[in-house]
Amino acid sequence: MEFKNLLKLYSEEIDFQISEKMLTDFEKYRDLLVEWNEKMNLTAITDAEGIAIKHFIDSIVPIKHFSDDSHIIDVGIGAGFPTIPLKIVNTSLKITALDSLNKRLSFLKEVKETLQLQNINFIHGRAEDIGQNKSYREKYQYATSRAVASLNVLTELCLPLIEIGGQFIVYKGEKWKDELKEAEFAIKKLGGEVIDVKEYSLPKLQDKRSIIIISKISKSPAIYPRKAGTPAKKPLTN
Repeated sequence: MEFKNLLKLYSEEIDFQISEKMLTDFEKYRDLLVEWNEKMNLTAITDAEGIAIKHFIDSIVPIKHFSDDSHIIDVGIGAGFPTIPLKIVNTSLKITALDSLNKRLSFLKEVKETLQLQNINFIHGRAEDIGQNKSYREKYQYATSRAVASLNVLTELCLPLIEIGGQFIVYKGEKWKDELKEAEFAIKKLGGEVIDVKEYSLPKLQDKRSIIIISKISKSPAIYPRKAGTPAKKPLTN
């Protein structure tokens, strides 16, 4: 089955109506991903079905949660997931993409140019440093992160970037309950509150996945995030 037909079929299974323009953009994105992956390690998933389901469809699962013109920072964007797929299906989203590896951002800049995506800015840096920068701290309605680190670490990296009233949308697997229990202290300490967890399955896959939604209800203490590397080495616990 052609890639476009695969993507259309699987999008219908998650109750999302995908347009022909979106399908064309996703196909171009897929082609660039496979091409660049031969030069650098972007993803271990390179087959058409795997890219369609595990990267593109998985990324757009929470799309209905974002209102038009939402300002999102994606922490550890990697090969572009989830926010490039989110941008493709809602072009009004305003995205700041953060990654510590400049080579990945070079790839994403080509994706942006090829797909003619507007309102995407790229930042090369560590989340620990960006979170202490007044230009970015508590400036975003949403932060997203997918397959980057454990929830207690991500909480320290992401919540300081979100404005009060904003939300952290984090993609997790079937062991989300364990991660959430470990992160309870960090979430409270950083001014967050869990408001919802959405469990789901992807087409053709048996494993369960989840979207954890954390609301920012109060300012994050100025000390957080700590110096680069510290959150991962010494996660916040009781």
